[in-house]
Amino acid sequence: MQIDHLSLSHSELISPLILAPYVFDEMPLPVDKTPPPPPPPPPPSPSSSPKTLTLDAAIDLDLTSRIAELVLRHPHGDNARSLALALSNLSAPFPASLADAVLKRLWDHAPCALLFFRSLLHLPRRHGHRHGHGDLAPSASTFDLALDLAARLRDRRRRLVLSGKPDRAVRLFLSSPSSLHTPRTFNSLLDALSKSRRVHKATSLFKTLKHRFPPDAATYNILAEGWCRLKRTSQALDLLRDMVASGVAPTKTTYNILLHGLFRAGQTRQALDFFAQMKRRSKTDPVCAPDVVSYTTVLHGLGLSGELRRARELLDEMPQRGVLPNVAAYNALIQVICKKGTVDDALAVFDEMLSRGYTPNSTTYNVIIRGLCHAAEFDRALGFVDRMQRDGCGPNVQTHNIIMRCYFEEGEIEKGLEMFDKMGVRGACLPNLDTYNVIISAMFVRKRGRTWWWLGKW
Repeated sequence: MQIDHLSLSHSELISPLILAPYVFDEMPLPVDKTPPPPPPPPPPSPSSSPKTLTLDAAIDLDLTSRIAELVLRHPHGDNARSLALALSNLSAPFPASLADAVLKRLWDHAPCALLFFRSLLHLPRRHGHRHGHGDLAPSASTFDLALDLAARLRDRRRRLVLSGKPDRAVRLFLSSPSSLHTPRTFNSLLDALSKSRRVHKATSLFKTLKHRFPPDAATYNILAEGWCRLKRTSQALDLLRDMVASGVAPTKTTYNILLHGLFRAGQTRQALDFFAQMKRRSKTDPVCAPDVVSYTTVLHGLGLSGELRRARELLDEMPQRGVLPNVAAYNALIQVICKKGTVDDALAVFDEMLSRGYTPNSTTYNVIIRGLCHAAEFDRALGFVDRMQRDGCGPNVQTHNIIMRCYFEEGEIEKGLEMFDKMGVRGACLPNLDTYNVIISAMFVRKRGRTWWWLGKW
């Protein structure tokens, strides 16, 4: 595949900002129409609701239900003014505590609840009431509930995508009030779709709605990374061309995504050509200049293709280019040397790293320990675990998984299970999915079904 030379103009580096999901407990809809028991009420369950509302005893539960039904029957969309008009026809007073009660009743219907909240701001004012209908002035608790609902709605979209229901996630996004439709929330939906390997749907949605949500660098980066994750680098490069043609300046993040994608797809020659183009263009445009992420990506890619000498030379080149290596760069080189070279050469790089003042992290130690285990030097691997503890970098779950796997491969089933048993005692190192996969695999291989009771302890 030939990578076209693009004439690019750039703005400053803008990393993609993806909204992290917020997790809120579910708030059930109240169904009991009888008046609440006299105070003090029993303490709520931790998972019963995100907010515990103390409603006035005078709140009419029947009125709350009528308002909730009115909101649910109201045509979906953004017509908050028409809903406000319908609400204003109610003859009963409309205190802020009633608004809280209605929001709570509509908790499982987040789009409708948020439409109701927006309609409160459009209620017509009555004579003698400064804040509008009745004594309504959206209180702090009302605003808090609305913010929680918005975050919960955003989180629900992400969970629907990750649970294999992208169509429902898209429908939920499109049916939610337009006040929730921002470039950031749209990018969040595209990101969730792309990371769940549904980049085709994300791209289709992007093309359909780009007139409503003008794409920025983050939008293109999300889609490019999604195509690269599927090893469809030609589509990712097409996005780069479309990005430039649309007047959106690629960022350093854009180039690093494409560089990593080319190596991931096994297109080493094309990746090196792309890296060379970045270095050439950096003379006139600093945004194109490779950074430590770029160099680390190329280090790892060269090493996996067996070109350890070139990878080593690239590490030495970094300071000459004004890019200081970091621990991640050394980890990448040590890892590929362990895989494609000898563990002693990897240890030499490890010692060099220490001599230059870099502090190894848990990834560094785990890479070395795994390399020693693969080289059948189990005693040295255990020695590195002890060294890891002495250096104040305690073994983590990956460390334990590596050692347990090595024990099992050596036929030391009991020692491996003893290590598994100690993980919970140490508290900060609990088993993960890989831990159980290691044990289950060992049980099948060794036909030690009677030791399954160990798994029942967790």
